This record gives sequence, C-alpha cells and structure tokens, in this order.
Amino acid sequence: MIGIVNLARRLVAARPASLRFAAIASAMVLAAMWPSPGDPAGPDLSLTAAAKPRAPGKVRVDRVSESSITLKWRDRAHGERRYEVRHRPAGAEGWTVEKLKRNSTRFVNGGLDPGTVHEHQVRACGKRSCSKWSAVRTQATLLAPFNGPHPDLGCEVLPPSDAFNQDVSGLPADPHSDAYITQINSDGGDVLHPDFGSNPDYGIPVVVVPGNQPRVPIGFDQYGDESDPGPYPVPPRAPVEGGSDDHVLVVEQPDAPGGACTLYELYASKYRDGAKNRWTAGAGAIFDLGLTLPQRPEGWTSADAAGLPILPGLVRYEEAATGFIGHAIRVTFDETQNGYVYPATHRASSSSNCDRPPMGLRLRLRQSWFDANAAGFTGQALVILEALRRYGMIVADNGSNWFISGSTDPRWDDDNLNQLKDVPGAAFEVVGTGEPIRPAGAPCGS
Repeated sequence: MIGIVNLARRLVAARPASLRFAAIASAMVLAAMWPSPGDPAGPDLSLTAAAKPRAPGKVRVDRVSESSITLKWRDRAHGERRYEVRHRPAGAEGWTVEKLKRNSTRFVNGGLDPGTVHEHQVRACGKRSCSKWSAVRTQATLLAPFNGPHPDLGCEVLPPSDAFNQDVSGLPADPHSDAYITQINSDGGDVLHPDFGSNPDYGIPVVVVPGNQPRVPIGFDQYGDESDPGPYPVPPRAPVEGGSDDHVLVVEQPDAPGGACTLYELYASKYRDGAKNRWTAGAGAIFDLGLTLPQRPEGWTSADAAGLPILPGLVRYEEAATGFIGHAIRVTFDETQNGYVYPATHRASSSSNCDRPPMGLRLRLRQSWFDANAAGFTGQALVILEALRRYGMIVADNGSNWFISGSTDPRWDDDNLNQLKDVPGAAFEVVGTGEPIRPAGAPCGS
C-alpha cells in the first residue's frame, strides 16, 4: 500500500498540473483494489468486472388464448446480451429455458393444451452473469376463445327445483297482472327486444375456466360492503359487456366430474393490468350453481340490481341450438318499484308506484297469444318464444323496456332473432309468485 502511495506522488510530481487530478484518482482506485495488510489474495479485480444486468420490470401475463400465454415486461437491463424465459407446466419439476434477443419485452409460450396451467419466470443476462429470476407468473390457457363458441360447462346451472328452472305455464296469473303490464308499457317501449346477437358489442359475454384457474385481486369501488371479496378466477383481458353495465361473467368448472360449478360475476368492471392482473369493479357476487336461490343476504345486491345471478337468465346459443331452453330469461324495465319478490333480494328504486314491477317479478307469454301467433316464428326465435311461454322471464335490473338478455356469440342469426321484435308487451302476463317485499311502512302511491 505504501508503495502505491509513493508511486502516486511521483506521478503527480512528474505530470503537468492539468493531469494531476486524473493521476490522483487513478491512485485512489488502485488503493481501493488492494487488500488489507497480511491478505495474500492480491487486488480485488471484481470491481473491474461488468455488473450484473438489472432484472426486468413489471413482468406480467399480458394475454391468453386456448393454446398460448403471452408475457410482457419492461426492459431495464441496459447492456444485457440476452433475455431468458423459463417455463413449465404447474407442478412439474424441470424447466424449459428459452433465450431471447437483447431488448426483448415479450414472449409467447405457444403450442399449449386448452385449460392447462403454466409457470413462467424472466431474467436478463450479460456476458458473464444474469439478474435474478423474476417472481413466478402463473396462468391457465383458455378452454375456448372469448365470446364463443363456449365449452360445455360441465355442470347444471342451478338445481331443477330452483325458481329459474321452474315451469310456470300452469301457475295462476297474478291478480294485479293487467295493472303491471299497462304501467310497464306506459313507462317505456311496448315490444320485446332481444338485446344480443352476432355483434360482440351486444349481449353479455361468458367465460368458462378450469377449476385450477389462477385467481386475481378484485377491488370494489361502489358496493364493496355488499360484494363477495376476491380473489376471483378472471383471465387477463376477459371480455367485458358493452354498454354501461360492464359485466364480466366467469364460470369455474368443478374440480371433479359431477361437481357443482362456481359462478363469479362483476358489475362496472375494469381491467387494471399490472403484475397481478388485477381488476376493479362496482360490485361482485359468487354463486354456487349447485344450490337454489336466493344465495345473497337479504337486502344485498349482486352484479345485477335484483341480487340475482345473471348467467341463469341468459339465452345461450348452445341451448337454443338444441331446440330447448329450460329456464326463465332475464329481462329489464325502464321503471321498477321499491320492492322485490323472491328469489330476488334487492330493490333498486324509490318509487312508491306499486303498479310498477318489483325486482324478481315473473312474467310469461300468454298461452292464447302463443297459440294464435307461434306459427309465424321459426328457428332460434321460436325456441325462445316457447321458453317465454313455459318458463317466462324474471325482472333482474333497471334498463330498457322488454329487453331480454343473451350471451355474446357470433353464431346468432340476427335476422331470425329480429322476429321477436314483433311480440308486443301486451302479449305477456304476470305470474303469481308472491307479494313484493317493501320497506316497513312504505305506502303504495302513484
């Protein structure tokens, strides 16, 4: 060490004044590299080796399909020679390592089987060393493309004894039926309207995921106190309903054949991306499709105003194609009253006009109208008309008058569905399924 200091003194004295600072700096570096007295290891040359590249930032699953998982990350390495991605099926022991060019920010793990779960990690590598691996990102491939065709759910949608699946064609009409229908038609449109079709901007999308689909955080910003907490098994960039309600529906298949599916539904949904693929929503509800309704606490909403699940009331292409729809259909009306009928659990109006429909009200197509007019309908429209006669419709939300709901699917025949727009609201009647539940002491008025 003393020899280095003496050497530095001689260099400083011998060089021009303008270079003295550089000479002193060089001596300081040499001194820092030199070991302490008695250390035989010699100078610490590691200070001159290239530093490890910085680890990639914000590693996340960006997109999924039925055969691929796409990762993205931020390139923060500055001088890396390459990126490495390792991946494996969840639970496997060995990894497959892929080497990518420098400055890479994306990797597609392709050729995968539908409904399988895979783990991924990313790191940056320099000439002699690599950054540490990123946290593991786990994701499942889709069972089928978004927006249909949809895979088989692998379960029944609510038990046969549930209200949604009850044939109401033989039940007596509600004594207040005529007043309800007259008021509904005076509050808005007076003809039936299928609010779904081949255009993905219409209808409510449904995603079916395997039982081992990874769950992601859900933050609630409107009705958190009436929402089932997350995480939910929602895939990245799952389709969101067009319009103002922004519903997301996910059906999780049972872990074992013969088990019940679990239904996850969100209202006012927004995908927030990020490493955890999180979402925010106005409200969220989880339903066990093996149990009857109601499943919400008294007075609670869901992703729908009535506190009902949305999926059981959707017209799905797959069932229409079989020629039989065996459940009630979701319907909205412009105005509702301050009350609800089971299996609904929530009211969404302050109106004291008891001629307006309560949430959960059951309506059906009149037998006399069906007998006189059914011969003029064909295909999908006729199948839906028969369902409206036998199983009817359930008031689930405030919205446009006589709008019935179906799943998003490119296979719908829009020209055929348009036949339903010839059905007048006056062709329906209300089924007697119970008195509305209203706030204590709430009067009926106009």
